[in-house]
Amino acid sequence: MASSARKRLSPEESRDAAIEAARALLLEAGPQAVTLKAVAARIGRTHANLLHHFGSAAGLQKSLAANIAYTVTAEIGAAVLRARSGDHDPHEVVDLTFDAFGKGGAGALASWMILNGNEDALDPILEAIHRLVDEISADDGIDPQLLREETLQLTLMALGDALLGGPMARALDLPRERAREIAVGQLRQSVANGG
Repeated sequence: MASSARKRLSPEESRDAAIEAARALLLEAGPQAVTLKAVAARIGRTHANLLHHFGSAAGLQKSLAANIAYTVTAEIGAAVLRARSGDHDPHEVVDLTFDAFGKGGAGALASWMILNGNEDALDPILEAIHRLVDEISADDGIDPQLLREETLQLTLMALGDALLGGPMARALDLPRERAREIAVGQLRQSVANGG
């Protein structure tokens, strides 16, 4: 009789495995698939184990949002610094932001959490963006108010594009990438104006 002994994971390893599985489920099947039961099944753990680590599905989603936010803002921050020190081409920043909300699932996850009354689960995303803006404005010496406004505009454009970009572009008979092009143009103009 063969036993199927599971590898013992540290609490941190167990949480990391759950977050990784949750992110995979988010990308494969959407935010509604990110449940404790589904994640537990994916990593070979029990529902009770995940309940212990996250407290609820909302806790798991909040941890997933924090993980996405940390990863994405680190990438965007590095891209912003490269763009501002190099040829000032904002394409990379726009693509990273739009991809995070679109292909990366952050837009769907944020919308799902809001619609389910779990708005505080967005706190990690909002805090990460705020921290990124503070770091960039401190390092770069640019106008913090202008940077906040640019960030607001880019984030809302990326979120809107993730949720309605395809259908809206088709309805307006515009190319699918037009929202990104507009965002790049606006950032380019801001840099040209000394932002």
